Amino acid sequence: MAKIIVTGGAGFIGSNLIAELNARGEKDILIVDHLGTGEKWKNLRSLRYEDFMDKDDFRESFLCDLVEPAETVFHLGACSATTETDADYLMDNNYRYTRDLCEWTLANEGRFIYASSAATYGNGENGYSDDDAVTPKLKPMNMYGYSKHLFDLWAMEHELFNEIVGLKYFNVYGPNEYHKGDMRSVVHKAYGQICETGSVSLFKSYRPEYADGGQVRDFIYVKDAVAVTLFFMENPEAAGLFNCGTGKARSWNDLANAVFAAMNKKPDIKYIEMPDYLKNQYQYHTEADMRKLKAAGYSKPFPSLEDGVRDYVQNHLV
Repeated sequence: MAKIIVTGGAGFIGSNLIAELNARGEKDILIVDHLGTGEKWKNLRSLRYEDFMDKDDFRESFLCDLVEPAETVFHLGACSATTETDADYLMDNNYRYTRDLCEWTLANEGRFIYASSAATYGNGENGYSDDDAVTPKLKPMNMYGYSKHLFDLWAMEHELFNEIVGLKYFNVYGPNEYHKGDMRSVVHKAYGQICETGSVSLFKSYRPEYADGGQVRDFIYVKDAVAVTLFFMENPEAAGLFNCGTGKARSWNDLANAVFAAMNKKPDIKYIEMPDYLKNQYQYHTEADMRKLKAAGYSKPFPSLEDGVRDYVQNHLV
């Protein structure tokens, strides 16, 4: 059996993680995912791995102890659609699957590193600290965020954060996200809009303290999200629930301007109405508190939004 298991391995962060593992000489990898009829399979073409399993077959196999354990399990597979409304599906696919896999990994003395989400922070009324004292106070605004939060709480209740790692990924952008539809980053969407129309559309603001396009996010390039993730494989003594962002909030206007600059085009931003279903669950501000990650020993600096967008656009999208 493979030394490393990566669920969601054909997806956005997962495929970039495996590419970096390959660059470090690791090929003994089992990829777990569901490919369906979409284009996600294309992310596998440049990767080197030992085997592939569908996510449902894998779950059935490990629950019946038909899969040999791995040294490290990166559980990145989940439904990541913040607009998904099938709560039963999210409870099973995001929460119960994660719990089952965590219990199996720990029972076999493996290292379990999983994807939580910044969506667990809700509207930010309790801040964006990953301190354990804050986590129980959080109130996610959508079912996706709640499904992630529920596992965080379960792991905390069972005192598992002294051995497992959860990563609250903030707004990740970068190569291999093209298959994500509406869940693609605005960098990818903006590039397409500029190629087609010469302009970018951003949502208007409905709060007076934020200008149109002035809503802010903590944007992190996928290469940096991968570096943080692999830090915890390389440092098995580090454990806990951590933010995975840059610690610096930037506006949607900043992001759009960075895409225009990377394409050597003059900015042309239009502001459009936000759909009604989003208005009550829209985050106007996110900014990761990175003190806990730094205290764990992660010291690599994060590049600026402009540098990350430039690399993505010029070396991948173009």
